[in-house]
Amino acid sequence: MSLRLLQYRGTGGERRVIAAKDEGAHFVRGVTDVRSLALQAIEQGESIADAIERLGSDEAADLPALLDAGLLIAPIDHPDAAHLHMTGTGLTHLGSAEGRDKMHKAAAAGETLTDSMRMFLEGVEGGKPADGQVGQQPEWFYKGNGSQLVGPGEALTMPSFAKDGGEEPELAGIYVIGPDGTPWRIGYTLGNEFSDHITERHNYLWLAHSKLRQASLGPELLVSEPPQDVRGMSRILRDGQTLWERPFLTGEDNMSHSLANLEHHHFKYPLFRAPGDVHVHFFGTATVSFAEAIETQPGDIFEIEAAPFTLPLRSPLAKADEEQVTIRAL
Repeated sequence: MSLRLLQYRGTGGERRVIAAKDEGAHFVRGVTDVRSLALQAIEQGESIADAIERLGSDEAADLPALLDAGLLIAPIDHPDAAHLHMTGTGLTHLGSAEGRDKMHKAAAAGETLTDSMRMFLEGVEGGKPADGQVGQQPEWFYKGNGSQLVGPGEALTMPSFAKDGGEEPELAGIYVIGPDGTPWRIGYTLGNEFSDHITERHNYLWLAHSKLRQASLGPELLVSEPPQDVRGMSRILRDGQTLWERPFLTGEDNMSHSLANLEHHHFKYPLFRAPGDVHVHFFGTATVSFAEAIETQPGDIFEIEAAPFTLPLRSPLAKADEEQVTIRAL
């Protein structure tokens, strides 16, 4: 199994990094967070695996016990939340267009394709370019900054004005920008991209509004090459019982775009290459409970699991209290 990185935060607030392999998991000496570890590796001109080998390991870590105790936080963060960017791409998976197209079908008549279906078909045709070539650009959206990042076990809270709080099981790429502006991929993690599908269904131009929500990451950051075939399970639990459960597929074998193409169309913008920044980029999904008329409610628990990740991502659903926002003139 490839190297996996986790972030630990003790009850007193102390931070440490855990490195996990087949033979076990151990705390890494001398680093408090994954971002610092990655920047140190960039500075030294070495891989993260080599950096961990150089730093050495301390005591073993019992990952399931730490997860149950709430001591594992999101596997990436930034000391200044404004310098962590959460973004994503949609209509990237084979089969992902069907549910979206149904939502937007009212905008089409006869043989006219919806914008969603056109974008999906363009991705199927040109989303996996040959090496050195630039492929079709995908749908792109902004989720928020690091203030909207939720760790494993923490609640996903939809705004008081939200019409829906729905899960989206996905892979997310994790990146840090080097001192010279080069994007460096640290690895991949499980994510719940969490969207308001009712708002989006009302008008596809409201996609941007539907995506301005929190998102959660699983505890493990997989340090590896892009995964080709990931098969997992997404479920919703209510009152201790399974309300809904479906398998989901991701990885390049199940996508209309290559991950390299999605990365290119994100980092081609200089805005996203500021040294020291962290990027969490969601790669899309084809499986959501909303497509099967499931109505979530506060207290439900989203659960996402998939090999090669060994720990699940569980997130209870909550709803924020209504806020009164007053705009004042200076």
